[in-house]
Amino acid sequence: MATIVEIDDLRKTYGSGHAALQGVSLAIEEGEILALLGPNGAGKTTLISTVCGLVTPSAGRIRVGGFDTVTQWRQARGLIGLVPQEISLEPFETVANTVRLSRGLFGLKRDEAAVERVLTALSLWDKRDAQIKTLSGGMKRRVLIAKALVHAPRVLFLDEPTAGVDVELRRGMWDVVAELKAKGTTIILTTHYIEEAEAIADRVGVIDKGRLLLLEEKAALMARMGRKELRIFLRAPLAGVPARFAARDVHLEDGGETLVYGYDTKGERTGITALLADLAAEGIALKDIATRQSSLEEIFIGLLEQGQSRDGSGASGRAAS
Repeated sequence: MATIVEIDDLRKTYGSGHAALQGVSLAIEEGEILALLGPNGAGKTTLISTVCGLVTPSAGRIRVGGFDTVTQWRQARGLIGLVPQEISLEPFETVANTVRLSRGLFGLKRDEAAVERVLTALSLWDKRDAQIKTLSGGMKRRVLIAKALVHAPRVLFLDEPTAGVDVELRRGMWDVVAELKAKGTTIILTTHYIEEAEAIADRVGVIDKGRLLLLEEKAALMARMGRKELRIFLRAPLAGVPARFAARDVHLEDGGETLVYGYDTKGERTGITALLADLAAEGIALKDIATRQSSLEEIFIGLLEQGQSRDGSGASGRAAS
């Protein structure tokens, strides 16, 4: 795929001296969904705002569709749609007029068919004449998405798009995102809901303290960094882990009724066969066995802990992209 967004050594330091971005570099491919994860204050919103032209970078370069966002800002911004984190809409305006205005801000002529297509795709067409103040929080967020899409951008930024949205509407928005991707739209989203990244992202970026700690395909990341657990359900509870297992990554749960063994799926040997042999030698009877893969949330937390252990000297750049 062709690269649609290029970010090179992007830095942003505010007047207070706070370094919100510290040398972020990444390339975003056309048609992909990239999820940016990170704790509050990590730099996610600053990164999006800088690419969209709302924040002036201190150093570095950004190109969208080949256009420099500083020297060719008009062409670059015409390719971008932004759904901000905060809901800021004129409460007494109608849904349709709100979306029409956004199209006009990009210098495009009035096109009722385009407005209808966007509102219909977001299940807002029956609300087209409703005032914004009468809508639920979830509907208002859909209006923000409609505003961002009405000029047919090639790149869509979603900053916490499902914040404050109930589970049903959240999953509905995931469907909308999937449909946009199918039409070729490139989507970059920030989220606190890690299950969103796990459900819909092609690649995952982890940001902390203004640095990009990791950028990798989601499936490859989980295969490379994820661990599996073997959960052994026992016929009788154990008071403690037998000494024979002291050197292994083994612990007890469920009041001693479940023995949990963690292992690396990339290793030449998992150690499961030897573990089961030792259990038999100890006379420990098994009831059942199950395995569980590490979730993206566990991997994310582990990456942040690794970054903290390096005293904030996390990696930047195109690592593992």
